[in-house]
Amino acid sequence: MAELEAVIGLEIHVQLATKTKMFCGCELSFGDEPNVHTCPVCLAHPGVLPVPNEQAIRYALQIGAALNCEIAPRSIFHRKNYFYPDSPKAYQISQYDIPICGAGRLGDVRIHRAHLEEDAAKMIHVGESGRIHGSGASLVDFNRGGTPLVEIVTEPDLRDAAEAAQWARLLRETIRQLGVSDVNMEEGSLRVDANVSVRPAGSEELGTKTELKNMNSFRFLQRGVEAELARQRELVESGGTVEQETLHFDPASGSLTSLRSKEEAHDYRYFPEPDLVPLVPSEEQLREARESLPELPVARIARYQEMGLAYDVALTLATDPRTAGYFENVVEAGEGIEPRVLANWVTGELAAALRQAEVDGGAADSRISPPDLAKLVRLVQEKKISHGSGKKVLAAMVKGGGDPEKIVEREGLAQMSDSGELEAIVEKAMADNPDAVEKIREGNNKAIGAIVGAVMRETKGRADGGEVNRLIQEKL
Repeated sequence: MAELEAVIGLEIHVQLATKTKMFCGCELSFGDEPNVHTCPVCLAHPGVLPVPNEQAIRYALQIGAALNCEIAPRSIFHRKNYFYPDSPKAYQISQYDIPICGAGRLGDVRIHRAHLEEDAAKMIHVGESGRIHGSGASLVDFNRGGTPLVEIVTEPDLRDAAEAAQWARLLRETIRQLGVSDVNMEEGSLRVDANVSVRPAGSEELGTKTELKNMNSFRFLQRGVEAELARQRELVESGGTVEQETLHFDPASGSLTSLRSKEEAHDYRYFPEPDLVPLVPSEEQLREARESLPELPVARIARYQEMGLAYDVALTLATDPRTAGYFENVVEAGEGIEPRVLANWVTGELAAALRQAEVDGGAADSRISPPDLAKLVRLVQEKKISHGSGKKVLAAMVKGGGDPEKIVEREGLAQMSDSGELEAIVEKAMADNPDAVEKIREGNNKAIGAIVGAVMRETKGRADGGEVNRLIQEKL
């Protein structure tokens, strides 16, 4: 059987950080007493009329601009009909065939659409079963009902679970930097569904997809997609067929359970919302949306790559604005040092030293100023101290700050300048490790590590590793 490849698309719901709900003046809140932010409009009393939230529309236009979407010159709202206790109207006001934002792109993933809609109320399941038709009960908190949402739907461009989680992080940081949502997954401000299928590698035809609903962390998103891909591959390879269904992933047990099958899928009977006029963004609104964009993560990644940074390092910095600002200050202070080297120190050695010292916050919150970190890296680059000694100086700076040159002097970490002394230490290390010497002569180059380690211990890390390796090879 041909190798099976994954095909993954995401649907992301983003709660917008407006002051009021999508179609009424009720205040948005999180954690307040249940049902205190409600009115006849969001509770669907007879005769009331919705009024669109202008700020929500402006935020949707910003998201569309950030995702390079085609903005519709005219879009309309629809009624998405379904009956469930979280929807007092028995329908949700959403957008169907004419969304406000059409085709776009973020990085390597195409955006299919991004549209405005209102959120449902919050269901709270209690009792033994935690289900409405079981022996338990369900309560409804209408505070959330009517919260403005933008739903972002991707094309099926993702090919593995880790890539899907990484891209979702990139999207979250993009939205966060726009300032249109706090994208807090724990509070439900960002919710991710995944459409998952497999197909023979190289095929253009899509396989039968399943949908994983409401995964509330990127780690759970990755684990859930991995579990579903494994299930589908095993099913197809054993001669079975994948059924279209909606699934729930339980992160505690790692299990997947079916919520509903294709036969139970809703027919939402969309039709245009008769109580709302079409949305027609003005040129001023479109210009404002475009001009309000900061330098977004994708643009910053491209700029960092032009500076010589590896993609994963550029991504780490671009999705952490405060650390990115710190890095750029280090680059400014470290004139003449390759940005790639400085970035590796910020995201590598410094990040590790902060974790080791259990220091809260990142580089920008540390006691090490950008000029002092640049000075430390310069000492290593100019071989005034070894890389190992540089890490020791960094650990001291994390604990108490200070000038790296003074720490080097105080701790006696300056690199050995007496070549004769280092040569004698190398000769002794080789004499003390005859087995390693013999293995190196036989072609096992990994054995050189034992001799280098012995030299570094004897010199307390003050020797240059490259010079030690050169001397060993010379003497062999």
